[in-house]
Amino acid sequence: MTIERADITGLILAGGRGSRMGGVDKGLQNFQGAPLALHALMRLAPQVGALMVNANRNLGAYEALEVPVWPDSTPDFAGPLAGMLTGLEHCETPWMATVPCDSPLFPLDFVERLAAAAAGHQAEIAVVRAPEGPDSQLRAQPVFCLLHIDVAEGLAQFLQRGGRKIDEFTATRRTVMVDFEDAHAFRNANTLAELQALGAP
Repeated sequence: MTIERADITGLILAGGRGSRMGGVDKGLQNFQGAPLALHALMRLAPQVGALMVNANRNLGAYEALEVPVWPDSTPDFAGPLAGMLTGLEHCETPWMATVPCDSPLFPLDFVERLAAAAAGHQAEIAVVRAPEGPDSQLRAQPVFCLLHIDVAEGLAQFLQRGGRKIDEFTATRRTVMVDFEDAHAFRNANTLAELQALGAP
């Protein structure tokens, strides 16, 4: 049992406030000569059958990437889960893979590995786990995940109840963790200094 690439839509999460980066739109910040969101898009494109972006500002700039752009369907910048719900509401495939706009180095096989784990464990959600922190302990990286569209209704209810944390939501569903060894691959840029550091070897 496998999940075909054509059955997966990729979603770039670019709907945040960028508050730790001075309020700038993170997905449009320059990294190695191109916007962060474009790096994510180009890296995700070969791994999925279709693409879309969740953004709440500068929609024209994101539409220039030539994929559908959807603002949150819920108010008040409710976080990544709101972007995921918006993506699921517009997803035309059985599965959706999500990546944040500020992590341009994620593995080229991460969707394939999540799909294999989801199929093998009959899970509704597969989540990346990767080394993090000074102790390099494996920790969930829940913005890198694969979701079945059947979780949309439960996610909408979770958000309506005030839920905001991805791991609290995934704990309510059939979820499998998928371990990766490369900590650098899932690093993100919350500040301009971290963005500059991403390009360092």
